[in-house]
Amino acid sequence: MPKKQFIDPGKVRKPGKITFNSIPVNQYNREIEEERNQYTDDDFLRIYRDMFVIREFETMLHEIKTKNEYQGLAYNHPGPAHLSIGQEAAAVGMAYHLTVDDFIFGSHRSHGEILAKGLSAIHQLDDDALMQIMSAHFGGRCLRIVEQASKGSVKDLAVDFLLYGTLAEIFARDTGFNRGLGGSMHAFFTPFGVYPNNAIVGGSGDISVGAALYKKVNRKPGIVVANIGDASMGCGPVWEGISFAAMDQFRTLWQGEYQGGLPVIFNFMNNQYGMGGQTQGETMGYDILARVGAGVNPEMMHAERVDGYDPLAVIDAFKRKKEILLDKKGPVLLDTLTYRYSGHSPSDASSYRSKEELEAWLEVDSIKGYGESLTKSGVAGESVLADIQRHVKELIYNAFKLSVHDDVSPRMDLRKSPGLIGEMMFSDGSQDAMLEGEPDSLMPLEGNPRVKQILKKERFAFDKEGKPFSKLKQFQLRDGIFEAIIDRFYKDPSLVAYGEENRDWGGAFAVYRGLTEAMPYHRLFNSPISEGAIVGTAIGYGMAGGRVVAEIMYCDFLGRAGDEVFNQLPKWQAMSGNIIKMPVVIRVSVGSKYGAQHSQDWSSLVAHIPGLKVVFPATPYDAKGLMNAALQGTDPVIFFESQRIYDIGEHFHQGGVPKGYYEIPLGEPDIKKEGSDITMLTIGATLYRALEAAEILEKKYGLSAEIIDARSLVPFNYEPVLESVKKTGRLLLSGDANTRGAYLNDMAKTITDIAFDYLDAPPVVVGARNWIVPAHELEDYYFPQAEWIIDAIHQRIIPLKGHQPVNDFSDETMLDQSKKGV
Repeated sequence: MPKKQFIDPGKVRKPGKITFNSIPVNQYNREIEEERNQYTDDDFLRIYRDMFVIREFETMLHEIKTKNEYQGLAYNHPGPAHLSIGQEAAAVGMAYHLTVDDFIFGSHRSHGEILAKGLSAIHQLDDDALMQIMSAHFGGRCLRIVEQASKGSVKDLAVDFLLYGTLAEIFARDTGFNRGLGGSMHAFFTPFGVYPNNAIVGGSGDISVGAALYKKVNRKPGIVVANIGDASMGCGPVWEGISFAAMDQFRTLWQGEYQGGLPVIFNFMNNQYGMGGQTQGETMGYDILARVGAGVNPEMMHAERVDGYDPLAVIDAFKRKKEILLDKKGPVLLDTLTYRYSGHSPSDASSYRSKEELEAWLEVDSIKGYGESLTKSGVAGESVLADIQRHVKELIYNAFKLSVHDDVSPRMDLRKSPGLIGEMMFSDGSQDAMLEGEPDSLMPLEGNPRVKQILKKERFAFDKEGKPFSKLKQFQLRDGIFEAIIDRFYKDPSLVAYGEENRDWGGAFAVYRGLTEAMPYHRLFNSPISEGAIVGTAIGYGMAGGRVVAEIMYCDFLGRAGDEVFNQLPKWQAMSGNIIKMPVVIRVSVGSKYGAQHSQDWSSLVAHIPGLKVVFPATPYDAKGLMNAALQGTDPVIFFESQRIYDIGEHFHQGGVPKGYYEIPLGEPDIKKEGSDITMLTIGATLYRALEAAEILEKKYGLSAEIIDARSLVPFNYEPVLESVKKTGRLLLSGDANTRGAYLNDMAKTITDIAFDYLDAPPVVVGARNWIVPAHELEDYYFPQAEWIIDAIHQRIIPLKGHQPVNDFSDETMLDQSKKGV
């Protein structure tokens, strides 16, 4: 919503037509003789070798899956193997001109891309660089294994290293590139520029854009390639990723060296099938996939279809497209036409396609055709090609033999170390900045108008007589979040923040007011209304080495980013073997007043997912301290904020909210009120309802309540709660999430299991109703209220003399509601 971009009704209402340029289709038509000025004979043969390496590697896996043996050596691999037999030319052509500074992301069918990119990197790097990379990876563990059997040069050793590390990873060996935690569909090796492949169709579509954003914002060399299948064109992450990558603001609003398009190629490995669905003629409507680029931007994404059965055609296309990206004119869409001979997986009998179709493609097989062109042009005779094939088969067999040897390539010993994978779920790092350098800004921190305004606020809500200051004078929860974030902007040059309405408006709930004046566009910007891409790009940005604060405007919108939040963000640290860090904070605002689709508390859904840290502060002091801790860390944090208390002042920390930097460790609950008769554990804004209930209990019934604010859901230190329960003998838990499936139930169970002997009654959970959230005028009947807490205590924990309950928490009502599903 930049004011300087005037939307002129006279201009936009003018009649006219949209015209499109043509999109090239399979235009490359040169013979090897015509390319001799571009390639040496060794280059031509290296292309052939790389293609055959992929073919034999995938053939080996196919034989293991279908025959349980390869070259006479028996092995059973029960895991997945989505093979790319037939797609070799597309992979090798893609990787040929890419350097280690160029990142590729892939799909579940990306073994070939890993090998092609790795072989290209090995060719380009000198011996010292290769030895340094191999020696540094997990302390040289993988290197030591292949060194014992490898013969030849350092580059030969590196090829053995690549083949073994990839195959050991596929076979879930601890000596694999990612300690066996990635496996076939997630294997990768970042030192060669091979970034995570993704088992979710289209999953790399937005993550790769985040990596390209990282390169652009931090002026890092290289481009990014998203190798995704043709069927992924029907997936949300791909469309949202394309929309994000093609934003006009990169050209119109970003300034100086940051101006220009993102360096990303959406390379659709178009093997013409998605599972058993034929994309052209059945499940999609584009006819030719490259056509889609025409609808994205005026440049039509520089879209092109290239014949992926001709490696030289693909090399030519990538060379041209890379030049476009380096000229800051991205993004690019490439439709790389290819074909897979094998089924979706080895168990797929390919009953959805005809024998004639398969035979027709085998007749024009890329390795066969390219080999014939080499002999025809005199580059090499058939005996030379046969020698290459023989040598490659030997390499593959040696890697296979090493990778299935249990003594040489053991799996993680989870019997000896049962908590090993658990130890890898988080990196638990602490870094002031992810990159060195001076952060870009538009003004000094101390000169920011909002910073100066906040400094004048009362950092404790009450005066010496206990009277509250006016709302306008109080340092509010939104101020605490702002102070932590703006402080980090001036510490970490890699930090970016984005989401819907982050710039100019100051954020939908005024948390970012004052940031627009302080930060240039490349550090603070508005994204498309694409929650999936907001989180997905944050993942890619963090994965590449930067720090992100991404915002989901309403908690209810988490569903639009479900795969990214539940299936991507939490998993890459552990699946990498802890090589990758994920310094990503997702701010999530929990709504109120806006009904069923804008007012839900989904903190329990997020807390259920291993690999995410989850916090929910309810006071300005906690909000600032927890945000500081989240931004200092290297793990993904979902940071919940309640819209009902953005304007709350600090009621508890007697010294008020400190002006300087401090951290509150994630996972530590805080006693907000001491008491002796009952413990109340709360999450989020329900803290204040619990305080109201505690006041009633004390005044009317003479009971002293101890109130503990969870502050964090994951991790969580139970010790303070257990000590309180041992003292009081009673426990009530309350939060705004629906009671059914609420994380509070899990907490109650844990406390009961550990402190059973100290409890006078079972813990009681008071959560929101299992309904839709009604209108604001009816919210008091949906979210927990003080009277609910009193009624629940009376009916389920300890009778309160003279109390007449309004809300029914009896066994009969609970059973009836459960029977009805409400």
